[in-house]
Amino acid sequence: MNLKNALRAATALALVTGSAATAETITIATVNNGDMIRMQGYTDKFTEATGIDVEWVTLEENVLRQRVTTDITTKGGQFDIMTIGMYETPIWGANGWLVPLDDLSEEYDVDDILPAMRSGLSHDGTLYAAPFYGESSMVMYRTDLMEKAGLEMPEAPTWEFIREAAAAMTDRENDINGICLRGKAGWGEGGAFITVTANSFGARWFDEDWNAQFDQPEWANALNFYVDLMNNYGPPGYATNGFNENLSLFQQGKCGMWIDATVAASFVTNPNDSTVADSVGFALAPNAEGVDKKANWLWAWALAIPAGTQKEDAAKQFIEWATSKEYIQLVAENEGWANVPPGARTSLYETPEYQEVPFAKMTLDSINAADPTNPTVDPVPYVGIQFVAIPEFAGIATEVSQEFSAAYAGQQTVEEALEKAQAITTEAMEAAGY
Repeated sequence: MNLKNALRAATALALVTGSAATAETITIATVNNGDMIRMQGYTDKFTEATGIDVEWVTLEENVLRQRVTTDITTKGGQFDIMTIGMYETPIWGANGWLVPLDDLSEEYDVDDILPAMRSGLSHDGTLYAAPFYGESSMVMYRTDLMEKAGLEMPEAPTWEFIREAAAAMTDRENDINGICLRGKAGWGEGGAFITVTANSFGARWFDEDWNAQFDQPEWANALNFYVDLMNNYGPPGYATNGFNENLSLFQQGKCGMWIDATVAASFVTNPNDSTVADSVGFALAPNAEGVDKKANWLWAWALAIPAGTQKEDAAKQFIEWATSKEYIQLVAENEGWANVPPGARTSLYETPEYQEVPFAKMTLDSINAADPTNPTVDPVPYVGIQFVAIPEFAGIATEVSQEFSAAYAGQQTVEEALEKAQAITTEAMEAAGY
């Protein structure tokens, strides 16, 4: 047994016995999503067992991405663990910016991580980040409002049905919007959602020669459909709504439907947080009529260690704890199986108690339906569903999403937004040498 494995074995023993190990403090940057905030509430158990203190820097999604990207590219050294995803991990791993997670303990059971998550968080077969939770996207809807409208949600709806249902469920007098969707600028916020929507209309970011495709009719069809849908049946100010804003609206009973991350299911069905917890149904993400691609994505919020940290072993101990089967069991025992972090481990979906959770199967089906190597109808030279796995994408897509949000806010037309997106993307790709 090498030194690192010996240390982790000692940590595992400490977790069982409750004895303390070394006194040390690690700093973790994370996103302000519910599962991450829940994890912070259990951190004292890790500290009690290991003697390692944890300082949290909890940030809104767009701010987190900016902060960790700046820190890792400038070697700022502010964080010992960063919460990143499937876009950053392979690129940063290839650049040598992350510590490989190729020596995690046997008890941790790396092989139990869902294949889609392991693949997306690896480079050349080496894991560089451990998934805290994994997700795709799906439809969450009010079963009571759907019944009142005289409609029945198909397991695999089309966008045309979604529009019909949104119209039927909208009730402005009672502050109920037929549908709530992301419009917030940011490549991983509204940018992610409109990209998968465009995929489901037959659009793509680039053709096989890396030419931008925003001047093609499929993008116009997708964006015009989205703007018309949201202007008629969405909430006021939807141009600034992201995941957390729409989650809050849905929990308050102000949305008939919400299409977003599968991880949200536990929050909309939790009676402590959601006023509509007992009347929520689930369906696969939609596709446009005649298009054989759904608007689902594949993502994991994962924990990674920046190269150069002075606290690599302590950071690995935390990652092993926070993304382990034992952590899942801890949450299940305290808060119920519906509230454990989903989408990361095969064993979770083999657990009889979890199989009883109403959204478990739909989440797994959605994850399994997502194919990052074949994300669009027409062939593309890139990997990634709601993103393009090239270093330039984050900057380009952030600018493009800002133009789209301006169209959602009525500050410019869809045609103007697409013209600007085409120009922004073409110029950046030419400058990058594609």
